[in-house]
Amino acid sequence: MRKDVRILLVGEPKVGKTSLIMSLVSEEFPDEVPPRAEEITIPADVTPERVPTHIVDYSEAEQSDEQLYQEITKHFLSSSQANVICIVYSVNNKKSIEKVTSHWIPLINERTDKDSRVPLILVGNKSDLVEHSSMETILPIMNQYSDIETCVECSAKNLKNISELFYYAQKAVLHPTGPLYSPEEKEMKPSCIKALTRIFKISDLDNDGILNDNELNFFQRTCFNIPLAPQALEDVKNVVRKNMSDGVKDNGLTRKGFLFLHTLFIQRGRHETTWTVLRRFGYDDDLELTQEYLFPLIKIPPDCTTELNHNAYLFLQSVFDKHDKDRDCALSPDELKDLFKVFPYMPWGPDVNYTVCTNEQGWITYQGYLSQWTLTTYLDVQRCLEYLGYLGYSIIQEQESQAAAITITRNKCIDLQKKQTQRSVFRCNVLGARGSGKSGFLQAFLGRNLARQKKIREDHKSYYAISTTYVYGQEKYLLLHEVLPDFEFLSEADVACDVVCLVYDISNPCSFEYCTKVYKKHYMDSKTPCVIIAAKSDLHEARQYYSMSPLDFCRKHKLHPPQLFTCNTAEAPSKDIYTKLTTMAMYPHMTQADLKNSTFWLRASVGATVFAVLGFAMYKALLKQR
Repeated sequence: MRKDVRILLVGEPKVGKTSLIMSLVSEEFPDEVPPRAEEITIPADVTPERVPTHIVDYSEAEQSDEQLYQEITKHFLSSSQANVICIVYSVNNKKSIEKVTSHWIPLINERTDKDSRVPLILVGNKSDLVEHSSMETILPIMNQYSDIETCVECSAKNLKNISELFYYAQKAVLHPTGPLYSPEEKEMKPSCIKALTRIFKISDLDNDGILNDNELNFFQRTCFNIPLAPQALEDVKNVVRKNMSDGVKDNGLTRKGFLFLHTLFIQRGRHETTWTVLRRFGYDDDLELTQEYLFPLIKIPPDCTTELNHNAYLFLQSVFDKHDKDRDCALSPDELKDLFKVFPYMPWGPDVNYTVCTNEQGWITYQGYLSQWTLTTYLDVQRCLEYLGYLGYSIIQEQESQAAAITITRNKCIDLQKKQTQRSVFRCNVLGARGSGKSGFLQAFLGRNLARQKKIREDHKSYYAISTTYVYGQEKYLLLHEVLPDFEFLSEADVACDVVCLVYDISNPCSFEYCTKVYKKHYMDSKTPCVIIAAKSDLHEARQYYSMSPLDFCRKHKLHPPQLFTCNTAEAPSKDIYTKLTTMAMYPHMTQADLKNSTFWLRASVGATVFAVLGFAMYKALLKQR
């Protein structure tokens, strides 16, 4: 909503512009009228819309054309442009009426941008001097110019319609017709239909294409803070039934019925109803979602990360459930497209299917869906806030903004000091020479063996992979990031992580040397745990050209021995190594003795298996109940 409204009164001399302003302020007709009234400000608490209102008079005798143009024309650095212009004429003066179209409207239109015209109100003053109305003359003018919001006949002398005049002027600014409705076409504009369709989809909580009574009541409370009585609900639906055959279905309001109601509100002059709905769902005067709505302020201190909280995951689960029509725990391309209809663009590209878990058909699973949201929150929290805004998170969850969905973790240094962490997402940087098997290591984490990996198109490749692992029965997200092999140009952001994987190809004698260089330059003196991965372990092992063997290098630097790994398996590759990585990220203070302890890894692995099985079984059970 605007912070204030600025009303400019223009018109021929002696039509009563100044008298109108003075009659409004003093509530009586002035005995003496000055050539021009000073600008006045009406405080917010005495205006119907609770917005401060500035009223500006124009006098041809006292002001230059340049001063008038400054008031009409929008300046980038000025806030003094009129938001609405009242063109005043005298109902008993034909010349002043003719000047409306021959002078004033052309002058205003020349000075304003076509796409952001200022609303106009025609004001017929001195109605006390005639017995007839000027509306017969004015109506053709209103039909000719779509910028004209309304026409008001009034009398400054007997105070007729004075307060109404300024109320309509204020309303024309706060609840303009222009962005919503085309008078020529007698229908809503496409941008308005698009915005209201998004609002309908968000409010349709079960995604059945109908707003039932519960959904209508939630919508009513959300927008107007009061529920609808049962009879009022029926009255609304009856109005729609009488006017269209497909507006009500199964005793609920269809999208067509919803749009019809808002068209009716606008046609009956109740623009404020539609504007209240639009603004509640984040729209500005141009029917664009505001920056304040999409990007609420959130401050992330250094060395802290961002995660979704429990309520955010519940919300995202509900969004998944209402679009998973066939209840197969995965989103088909059509289901995914339907989910993102409330977005202005498709946010997930084909690379997402190779960043998270999918089913055998390549569709994103429930776990993969939550993983992608977790990834976005971790890497780009602003984008996550934007996406949640499109889904209507703050409205459905009744929160002040999407920022309520975000948990900011404590500084990592504190975690290290206390030797414990409350974080749920851990980043593992995967580095290695070209062809060492980094991409295969990422895809194996998502359950894809070499045969499935060979089917991935190069332009669909992802440098990230994220999924859940279980450590001591706790579900955690492990985020693998394949770092490009030009280690000379690695930035601090490329290096920063919770655990490092240095991958070499055991069949390539030149492969291990790269790992040693990266380790010595970036990680030897850091507290970040490191693991050497001996990839492609199904191939013949070649002697590395480096001065010492990988095992000796690990012993010298007190690292865990190289971990054999291959994704060339008949089934999905083993996930044990990923559990180890997550554990090392969670407990970076652990000694090598702890990490070598077979009982430790047995507990972690068994916990992972048990909780993975139980977690999926519980989700399936919940799904059946729904």
